[in-house]
Amino acid sequence: MKVVFLEDVYGVAKGGDVKEVKNGFARNFLIPKNLAVPASHDALLRVKSLVEKADTERVKIMSDMQELADAINGSEISIEMRSGANGRLYGSVNTGLIATELSKISNREIDRKFININDPIRELGEFEIGVRLHPEINASIKVSVISDDASEEPEETPIDNSNELDPDSSEDPSDELDETLVDNSNELNADSSSVEEKDQTEPA
Repeated sequence: MKVVFLEDVYGVAKGGDVKEVKNGFARNFLIPKNLAVPASHDALLRVKSLVEKADTERVKIMSDMQELADAINGSEISIEMRSGANGRLYGSVNTGLIATELSKISNREIDRKFININDPIRELGEFEIGVRLHPEINASIKVSVISDDASEEPEETPIDNSNELDPDSSEDPSDELDETLVDNSNELNADSSSVEEKDQTEPA
């Protein structure tokens, strides 16, 4: 399908361009998003004005993006994450999380698609991250991934109390010792009585 681009579509065409594109791309993306229209007679008559409008808009966008790049370039953001003892994260830091934190410090809405990382960050450390605001405008930021204090607490080693006395126990070892002494005393008394009785029964 031949279409007239109403504005710049990066990597595809500039506003005012007349191009042949795939039907699905035109019907499912370009036309619904009002980025292009079918190249009808009326649309072709608008090409000159569309080019002029696109040029003006492009200059404005470039100026805004350059201003934003100057504001965030060299910025540092810190992101707290839960981590294990080896510094590996429970989870990961992705483009969406970085964009959210960058938006907070810049007071501007930063789209996650501007953040350039090949893979999510999965460990603690400092990372230089590229921010591509426009095909011709880039910035660089530093992202520090630090551990959440709660996740750094060492695990307590269980203490073996098996050899210690149970403070809640109602039994007292001294009670057992006393009972043993009493039992032994009774046995001695019994033996003594038996001897005395035997002596009395023997003839003189």
